[in-house]
Amino acid sequence: MKTFDELRETFEFLPDWMDRYAVIIDLGKALPKPPDDLYNDAYKVTGCMSQVWVRAAMVDGGMHYEGDSDAAIVRGLIGVLFLALQHKTPNEVVEFDLEAAFAELGLANNLSPNRRNGFYSMVGVMKQAAAGLA
Repeated sequence: MKTFDELRETFEFLPDWMDRYAVIIDLGKALPKPPDDLYNDAYKVTGCMSQVWVRAAMVDGGMHYEGDSDAAIVRGLIGVLFLALQHKTPNEVVEFDLEAAFAELGLANNLSPNRRNGFYSMVGVMKQAAAGLA
């Protein structure tokens, strides 16, 4: 899966949430292994039950994110976020309505409260990094 729109289309054909979770987990498995220097407190996302690391940089005028988690579903959620935000300009990231996009996917209603809070913590880190580069 290469785009957020492709993910949205896939979800339309998968009404069962167990199938959707499998897609999300597969997105996480497909993420490239980040460099070892990602795993430190400077990139650790607070507010997540799992351990999560996210780093942002500007590459060729667009945002480039690296991330990882020790939990398969959370690693998959990182993959979902990357589909939505990777390579967008900082302003596009800041302006992107992630809450609406993820409500459209049904994630808001199908994640536990703890996962949802962690998810929005990751969103906050990614948007804050983009805002700092805008």
